[in-house]
Amino acid sequence: MNLIKLFLPLLRRQWLMMFTGLLLAFITLVAGIGLLSLSGWFLSATAVAGLSLATAQAFNFFTPAGGVRFLSIARTASRYGERLATHEATFRLLTELRVKVWRALMPLADKDLAGLRQSELLNRLVADIDTLDHLYLRLLVPMGAFVAVLLALFAFIGWFDSRLAMLLCGGVLLALCCIPLSFYLLGRSSAVAVVNEKRRYRVQSLEFLGGLAELWLFGALDKYRHDLDLTEQQWQRSQRTMASLQGLSQAVLVLVHGVLILLMLVMASSGVGDRVPPGPLAAMVLFASLAVMEMLMPLAGAFSQLAGCLAAGDRVNDIIDKKSDIAFGDKAQLPAGDIYFEDIEFGYQPRHPVLSQFSLRIRQGSRVAVLGKTGVGKSSLFTLLTRGYNPDSGRILVGETDIQDVTEKALRSAITVVSQRVHLFAGTLKDNLAMACETPPTDVALMQVLERVGLGYLAEGSDGLKQWIGEGGRLLSGGETRRIGIARALLKDSPILLLDEPTEGLDRRTERQMLALLFEHAKDKTLVMISHRLTAMTEMDAIHILENGRVRASGSHEALVAQHPEYRALSLCRE
Repeated sequence: MNLIKLFLPLLRRQWLMMFTGLLLAFITLVAGIGLLSLSGWFLSATAVAGLSLATAQAFNFFTPAGGVRFLSIARTASRYGERLATHEATFRLLTELRVKVWRALMPLADKDLAGLRQSELLNRLVADIDTLDHLYLRLLVPMGAFVAVLLALFAFIGWFDSRLAMLLCGGVLLALCCIPLSFYLLGRSSAVAVVNEKRRYRVQSLEFLGGLAELWLFGALDKYRHDLDLTEQQWQRSQRTMASLQGLSQAVLVLVHGVLILLMLVMASSGVGDRVPPGPLAAMVLFASLAVMEMLMPLAGAFSQLAGCLAAGDRVNDIIDKKSDIAFGDKAQLPAGDIYFEDIEFGYQPRHPVLSQFSLRIRQGSRVAVLGKTGVGKSSLFTLLTRGYNPDSGRILVGETDIQDVTEKALRSAITVVSQRVHLFAGTLKDNLAMACETPPTDVALMQVLERVGLGYLAEGSDGLKQWIGEGGRLLSGGETRRIGIARALLKDSPILLLDEPTEGLDRRTERQMLALLFEHAKDKTLVMISHRLTAMTEMDAIHILENGRVRASGSHEALVAQHPEYRALSLCRE
């Protein structure tokens, strides 16, 4: 049911190309059966005509020979066209399905994707969707063509002899009902195992490659490689089982086909309709019986893969059916104003609150620092403000506007975030900078911001801003990656600037330079910075210390040094 629900809207949009592929598959089978049947009749009729001089001279050799050539060309051309049409339809279906999955993924927030690893998502987008090509290409097309050709074959042979038509078509239909269903039941667990083991292997491979440096440093490389090898062996065992079942299904089908031909031979030996053997029509019927193998073979292993296709469809449907708890409003703009956290209750897990009865006011245009030990909820403030999660209770206002009432675009335009982890895409230096701008920036503007963060040398080569920075910025150091994140913030003009440990990993001198740039950029903006260090605290209008999910102390740097012993200790350590 999930598979039908997944594919039905797509099938409606691609019906023309799919019908073209099905029609060409039907023509291919008809041409193949007609070619073999006509050839059998032609050879037999030629032999019979050659028994006497009169019949040999009266026999028309040219029309059947022309029919054989025509059917040969038609079969070749339709087979080629069918391959083009069915694969084009399959690629269109998979393309639309991937777009549909991406559109379902895009609105999902951090909370909605918390239970899914990135490698698992990648597997569903690639491997599971690729598995679904089986539905149309290897099941719907062969089944549709089979039914249409079976009806045509029954009408054709039934025109000569209804008994032979009943035997041939009834036997083929019985074989279709029994053999694929039996092997579907036999291979159901193995087909699901192939899909699951493939998923596990891809996930483990991505995690193994991603953590290769850490595994090597800690001497755990052999253990994880051994686990990867075990998963691969299990996957191969499942594949061998499926291959054996498919081979066995084909062998059974060949056996049933042979028995059916023998029965047709016995029945045709007593005559075809009102004609008596030995006659060309008997050969035609027997050759038609031989030709039905072409329409049966594609179905031999089709149903054995159906269980795996259903399992992949369920996983893809899980993403499409996932609805985000984060609902945005319809206000097209977030007006400037003070930021209010009012009686916030929030936790990532039930009964484990991170913020409890949390209230805080951040004045518009001020510079505010939020300090505290790891796990007290500092980053959670940014997560709530950017709507990665919703608070369990309470509300967040900017001015008099609840952030839940504005559109996502308005919220994203109003806030710039420099996070602890800066992600760089596999692309050019220009691409990774320009993504921060709503309108395409000039090369001059990009060069200026690179110079400001001390990275102008990255664009000095022959490629300039088109310099490739590698997958995840592998060609850059950690400090360079951090400064590209700051450069992005400098390129975006938003009224609210959120800094989550923006200078982590930088030396003291570079840290001060980067903070000076950010403070200069934040003139007349609201700046909120999370930090474990007291660098630039004297530049802050207010400092809030969090403890147990609440604000324990607030004030300026000088006031906290005088009144708060723990803050004074941190200040002395900094000095």
